[in-house]
Amino acid sequence: MPKPESFPIEKIFVPTKQKAIKPEIVGEIAESILEIGQQAPISVRRDGDRLVLVEGLHRLEACKALGETTILGVLVPAELAQHRPQLADRPEVEAERIKMARLKQLRLEKEAAEASSAAAQRVIATQAPRTGPTNGLRDAPKVSAGRIAKSKPKSLSDWITQQKGSGGRY
Repeated sequence: MPKPESFPIEKIFVPTKQKAIKPEIVGEIAESILEIGQQAPISVRRDGDRLVLVEGLHRLEACKALGETTILGVLVPAELAQHRPQLADRPEVEAERIKMARLKQLRLEKEAAEASSAAAQRVIATQAPRTGPTNGLRDAPKVSAGRIAKSKPKSLSDWITQQKGSGGRY
């Protein structure tokens, strides 16, 4: 098998018959490339001074979406490009598909766990006991228990009467 090399993305021509792109697959491959890098090179062939994509449309689109200017690929002879086996028949393609499905499943599980944890934190925060004043009473340790038990005065004269009774200043 030829050794992978770096090709400029703008020089790669995509034939019309290969332009069926699935955005969800491109997104998954882009995430994989960000996490672990490009693992499988694309296949290209020479056609004069340009390169023609033989295999790897979704990898090419993922690299474009990530803003890459080059992509790893192998140069295959034109006669091999005409007689290439179907993608579904290749075990490495199926292994890549299984790996991508597993990565997607792990990502979804992680997002679900994070969402569940965030929801639990919100519930705990709303059920936490209040530490501030409740019912107009202060939670001051210096205040005597008898003073806390008294009701809140309803008017200024009630407050003055309460202050006189407890020895407070007004």
